[in-house]
Amino acid sequence: MSIRNKVALITGGSKGIGYGIAEAMVKAGIHVAITSRSMKNAEEAAQNLQKLAAVEVLPIQADVKSWDDHQSMVDQVTSKLGGLDIVIANAGVGHFASIDDLSVEDWNEVIDTNLTGAFYTIKSSLEALTASKGYFITIASLAGTNFFPMGSAYNASKFGLVGFTQAVMLDVRKRGIKVTTIMPGSVATHFNNRIPSAQDSWKIQPEDIGQMVIDLLEMPERTLPSKIEVRPSIPPSK
Repeated sequence: MSIRNKVALITGGSKGIGYGIAEAMVKAGIHVAITSRSMKNAEEAAQNLQKLAAVEVLPIQADVKSWDDHQSMVDQVTSKLGGLDIVIANAGVGHFASIDDLSVEDWNEVIDTNLTGAFYTIKSSLEALTASKGYFITIASLAGTNFFPMGSAYNASKFGLVGFTQAVMLDVRKRGIKVTTIMPGSVATHFNNRIPSAQDSWKIQPEDIGQMVIDLLEMPERTLPSKIEVRPSIPPSK
């Protein structure tokens, strides 16, 4: 894919991995729309991104748990930016507790955000991606293949997201749409309201995932890395 002047939509793009991907895209000459549940956060991130290159950056307020919000954000992107070539389903949450303590509300929020949200993202953008022969990428996790205590909701959402993405890849590749899921390990992000610090220097950085996305977009058309596991090179000793 020749990526300059393409149009991308990134859910949860105002911080963390989503922002790291948006930053890499803007520097590569891609017009970007970023979503956040907070319009203030989306606008602040868009202003910072706009300083990096002469491309369009569109902030959108949207909740990935809402089908109506997805339809609205795709309409905004295609009407204001002229099309849609790349979609990154990045938005995610995590609630971690034993099955005894995990609430129904927390279960529903994790599944509705991490799994159903990704379904809404591809479903709402499928027509546009078919027209552009575009690229759909989900940000899963190594928690989509490695289960752990107090992770039942998060594991279920990410195991499901990995399987969902791979099945979608088989559904749409014959129409020229590429699909990849990226499964990071420890990343220095604001996940669950955590503030990254110098102690996180050993972790994958958001810009590393951004570079990986650019590498995927620039792969030869004939080649599709459909599932990528990525982890820190040298984690700290326990």
